[in-house]
Amino acid sequence: MTWWSWIIVGLALLGAELLTPGGFFVFFFGLAALAVGGLASLGLGGPLWLQCLLFSALSVGSIALFRHRLVRWLGAHPERPVDSLVGEVGTIQEPLAPNGVGKVELRGTVWTARNVGPRLLRPGERCRVARVEGLTLMVRAESDTEETP
Repeated sequence: MTWWSWIIVGLALLGAELLTPGGFFVFFFGLAALAVGGLASLGLGGPLWLQCLLFSALSVGSIALFRHRLVRWLGAHPERPVDSLVGEVGTIQEPLAPNGVGKVELRGTVWTARNVGPRLLRPGERCRVARVEGLTLMVRAESDTEETP
């Protein structure tokens, strides 16, 4: 493969990264293709099998070494675990008896929720997340102030 073919492939992969929400995987393949194209242009690329091996090694190696740091540095995927929902306020979607399971809307998403409070929660009523167990929110009425057992 000629050096300019690697450069075109590299630029196409970098362009594809801009169009996909992939999280900086295609980016490193593009950089590796540009690197192999640069080496090939200097006459250091070797035969095609060596270029392909070099491209693969550079791609996988750079993903393994640099992707996590790049994502963290750019804040592309800020860590926000489900547990951070504790204390947030949602809206009851269906009647929720004490210790009953139903649906709550929170952050634009409908969640499964268990009422850990002492009274019935009605649709449209606001509730506060007391804790999270798996993907189930433990909620109580927003006005209840007692601690969750």
